[in-house]
Amino acid sequence: MSVRAELLRLALRLFKHRGKRRLTDLETARRRLRLLEPLVPGPPGGTRTEHLDADGVCAVRIAVPQAREDVCVLHFHGGGYVIGSAPLYRDFTWRIGAAARAPVLYFDYRLAPEHPFPAALDDAITVYRWLVSRIDPRRIAFVGDSAGGGLALGTLCRLRDEGLPLPAAAVAISPWTDLALTGPSLESNAAADPMLDATRVPEFADFYLAGADARHPYASPLHGDAAGLPPTLIQVGSDEILRDDSVRMAARLQEAGCPVEIEVWPRMPHAWHLYARILPEGREAIARAGHFMQSWLPR
Repeated sequence: MSVRAELLRLALRLFKHRGKRRLTDLETARRRLRLLEPLVPGPPGGTRTEHLDADGVCAVRIAVPQAREDVCVLHFHGGGYVIGSAPLYRDFTWRIGAAARAPVLYFDYRLAPEHPFPAALDDAITVYRWLVSRIDPRRIAFVGDSAGGGLALGTLCRLRDEGLPLPAAAVAISPWTDLALTGPSLESNAAADPMLDATRVPEFADFYLAGADARHPYASPLHGDAAGLPPTLIQVGSDEILRDDSVRMAARLQEAGCPVEIEVWPRMPHAWHLYARILPEGREAIARAGHFMQSWLPR
């Protein structure tokens, strides 16, 4: 592990312990994040950014100069289903697009608790239908981080069940696949995880589910049938409380006969890709994700 990764772990651990209070004022948390948005670095020169209306869902298309125009990466953002915005992902979306050599379509699905399950899923389906009306689904790849990784996998399950064409591949970064919270790593990694607080995860699950079944396969794809899903790469840190959400999801995919690769990165924090500007391991993981997508997208 690099020195920068160790320093990042220490910084994340500090913020984790300072934020032990319950999330009683979500709007305050969102407001503070909005204050951070202008501080997130923008993409390199020559990147084209276009704001779109995807059948009523706000979306942003980001295309670096080396991106091909005949393919697309659909990005499902993280944030526990309660936060997330395009500016916060500004430094990630162009990087994943450069690695995949594809434009990236980011979309703002409705957030909980104002819009609980299945609102985010419905918006994802709407955006995907809009996208496949413009590009062959075999030229689309999914990327999702954290809750977005679970949402991407849940979306794939629903698309399959509804008989809709699936994308060529998917990448899930530290995905939250089990809102029933049955993973042993929630307890075994509680002290080791430098970022996520295991005592607060049930709160986010409650916000999103609002009484829905925590084992519904579209909310918790780990508990669904994985048969027929496209080739998937899962990347997760060894110390994450959500590590077993990834390990068990990969096993489910393998058991169902789906092409799957899983990478458990030693001592990496949750969704470390988002720190790629300062973290060499983040840049390496993004490069590997991009190579995976390129290997399944048509040449």
